[in-house]
Amino acid sequence: MALIGVVALIVIGPEKLPKVARTMGALLGKAQRYVADVKAEVNRSMDLEELKKMKETMETAARDVEQTVQTTASDFEKDWAQTTAGLTYDLPELETPPPEYKRPDKNWRLKRGALPQWYKARSGVRTKALSGAARVARYRPKSLHSL
Repeated sequence: MALIGVVALIVIGPEKLPKVARTMGALLGKAQRYVADVKAEVNRSMDLEELKKMKETMETAARDVEQTVQTTASDFEKDWAQTTAGLTYDLPELETPPPEYKRPDKNWRLKRGALPQWYKARSGVRTKALSGAARVARYRPKSLHSL
């Protein structure tokens, strides 16, 4: 390296040597980045090939499992058909059909009763029922004569 430096100093000269050294450093840096990019691309392509191989092995394993399940299911269906071929179902007739399912209603009274009084008063929940006559009397506009 020292020999190359001495020859460059003699050939190029001391005035131009720093500029040439900067240019050579920049070119060397670009070359190193290019080589690193090429290496990264090669590594990515190798990883991609490995992933493709792994995908193919998983797909073949999935196909094998699917075929095994299908053959097992068909064997089970054949065995079931052979077993139940001679059976007859003698069920007694029901006089009344069983009751249908009815969803239990929510107990809204219990739900309303669980709220505290202060919350009911603040949110405007009615706590006492008014009869029709009481409601009319309460909300009847005041007439001018009663003033």
